[in-house]
Amino acid sequence: MKKSKIGFVGVGRMGANIARRLSELGYEISSIHDHHHPIAVAMAEELGSVAATSFADVTASSDVIFTVVTDDAAMEEIFTGEGSLLTNAEGKTFINCATVSPESHLKAANLAAEAGARTLAASMASSITQAREGTLYLMIGGEEQVFKDNEALLNDISISLRFVGPVENAARIKALVNMVMNINTAGLAEGLGLGKALGIDLDLLRDIFSQTGANSRVLETDGDDMVLRDHDCFFSASHAAKDSGIANAIAKQVHTDVPLSRATEKQYHKLVELGLGNLDKSAVAELTFPDRAGKNL
Repeated sequence: MKKSKIGFVGVGRMGANIARRLSELGYEISSIHDHHHPIAVAMAEELGSVAATSFADVTASSDVIFTVVTDDAAMEEIFTGEGSLLTNAEGKTFINCATVSPESHLKAANLAAEAGARTLAASMASSITQAREGTLYLMIGGEEQVFKDNEALLNDISISLRFVGPVENAARIKALVNMVMNINTAGLAEGLGLGKALGIDLDLLRDIFSQTGANSRVLETDGDDMVLRDHDCFFSASHAAKDSGIANAIAKQVHTDVPLSRATEKQYHKLVELGLGNLDKSAVAELTFPDRAGKNL
């Protein structure tokens, strides 16, 4: 697979660090595109690549193209219309890493198949550090043979690789992962906020949480940040709002009520409305700690 030329569309926090990882391992990063062209230029200079000015140019210069875009609208843009990634795409492979709806992943896969290309949905249950270190947790949806053909490449950026069946399953499972994570984050913010209001020492409270049924992965990653108001972004509040919305839309489609997830989505939308959507999801504590309400950040 190291003989494959790798292109990237979307080099934000995750895309850029996956590209860096693959470059270090000896892959040729053939072409890079980002809506913010100066970002693509800087990334191309760093990796000895080319900053493409069109989606079609990325496809023309690459064997495998990673896409890491923001939402359903962006996904549709890169795969439809004149000059899209599917221009002369026969024989190419697209690995779509965005957290978007299952319908968006399925539509991209169907369009790619019509163009003679192959597609995998690669949902990432990890963050920036894991992308840089090549230790992502990846859930891969698509045709099993396509997965096998690209397994070595995917192993080079992951510590755990799970094939989950049809392409839309990757997006469904990622939505459930983020739904539960976001609920846990909002719940922890409420517990710590109430503890603060009661005058309980929060170091003591977090230690007790860690040794009881209140323990969670989120306590480890976000607990200190909530208390210290350190909300440097690893997973933004705006993305949390979007991803909870994806999960809630899926639930509605199958007539399943998810009241905790709906309440969590509302909390994250409040952060966005306060202009705090660019902060880490831990900033949901700004809504639950006494005398904060997004002030003095």
